[in-house]
Amino acid sequence: MSNKLNRRTFLQNSVMAGAALAVPASTIEKQTTGTPFILNGKPKDKLRLGFIGTGLRGQSHVELALMRADCEVVAIADPDPKMVADTLKMIEEKGRKKPAVYDKGPHDYKNLLEDKSVDAVVIASPWEWHTEQAVAAMRAGKYVGTEVCGAFSIDECWQLVNVHEETGVPLMFLENVCYRRDVMAIMNMVREGLFGELIHLEGGYQHDLRGVKFNDGASPYESGVDFGEKGFSEAKWRTKHSIHRNGDLYPTHGVGPVAMMADINRGNRFVSLTSTASKARGLHNYIVDHPKGGANHPNAKIEFKLGDVVTTVIKCNNGETILLSHDTGLPRPYSLGFRVQGERGIWMDVNKNIHIEGKTKAHSWEEAKTWLEKYDHPLWKRYGNDAKTAGHGGMDFFVFHHFVESAKRNAQPEIDVYDAATWLAITPLSEASVATGSTPQSFPDFTRGRWTDRKRNFALNDEF
Repeated sequence: MSNKLNRRTFLQNSVMAGAALAVPASTIEKQTTGTPFILNGKPKDKLRLGFIGTGLRGQSHVELALMRADCEVVAIADPDPKMVADTLKMIEEKGRKKPAVYDKGPHDYKNLLEDKSVDAVVIASPWEWHTEQAVAAMRAGKYVGTEVCGAFSIDECWQLVNVHEETGVPLMFLENVCYRRDVMAIMNMVREGLFGELIHLEGGYQHDLRGVKFNDGASPYESGVDFGEKGFSEAKWRTKHSIHRNGDLYPTHGVGPVAMMADINRGNRFVSLTSTASKARGLHNYIVDHPKGGANHPNAKIEFKLGDVVTTVIKCNNGETILLSHDTGLPRPYSLGFRVQGERGIWMDVNKNIHIEGKTKAHSWEEAKTWLEKYDHPLWKRYGNDAKTAGHGGMDFFVFHHFVESAKRNAQPEIDVYDAATWLAITPLSEASVATGSTPQSFPDFTRGRWTDRKRNFALNDEF
């Protein structure tokens, strides 16, 4: 899927004080006459953005920012000279002013955070940097959008919550799958009661990443059997996690959408989980069978700790169960494996079918397409044309759009720091469960009891 938006269409629709794309005048008035956006003491109608991490994911965010009249890319930070050069070229080709560049080592991002011209930051660095950089950004008073991953410890999750509560600076967790079109339509159906009371949900990260973890070329399309210093992009840093860790390392794509359907942190919460990992064979076999590898290749001697399939079951306070799968080392088609099942019906992503008792044929599947069209979310109805050529089937447009519109108002985002901490915590809890024979692990309550009073807020309107 192309990450490119039609620039002419986008800019024609981005008007009047950085308002939402294709927003009618009545909506613009409503958005700009409410509580003013204030960062660094001044109301803003244009968001000045800094980007920490300008690899392939960071560049996709930069591209979306360049398509908006209400965004200015004023600073970038990345120690990789190639990624910096590629980003600067992208900015130059769009006719935008060259941003300040912070490329003097991995900690030069701290100087970006001292840049008074930066209102908000987008963090798209390797996983192990996310919390450190998000904490520093909140302390610097910058509105934070951070990319997804899994945490390394529960303490790390508490750091995010504690610093947010200490500083009052908002943090948005940039989980794009929450905005997937079919997922949002199913969420509409859940909220309208078509499935009845929710009983069981599933999701996962089921994606053959062997060519990502072993990439020794100069582009995403040149696979090999090397990684680390010899690797390209994510192969430089991501593969080492498969060597040293065993658990659900990337849970948020699967859990984010179903957590919103189950109102987690909004009248419901995760109570505990158990995780079980299979044996590890896929990455070793990939090295042995690859034309650039073989049984005598040095990397064929590596023992990968990450099980090929990691299965996690989460128990919710209100009685639902959630099953997550992490499956990235075996040959398979891509699927997030969503399943939403309630008292009265079920939807499954894999077969794209649905069954609603009394509304579809008994004991039979029905193609979900008509239902998804009928319950299409208002956000997609409104912005679908703008989003359809954005990355990941349009999801990237929506997650970035909400981040920008929230940051412009200095408002709490709908995917907030409590969601970030809760979803990130799945990884260390999963690792602990696997390491102790699949024993149950309890979830901390990152809301400190406020989940009982917090109200549903995700995607309740068609504005942003």
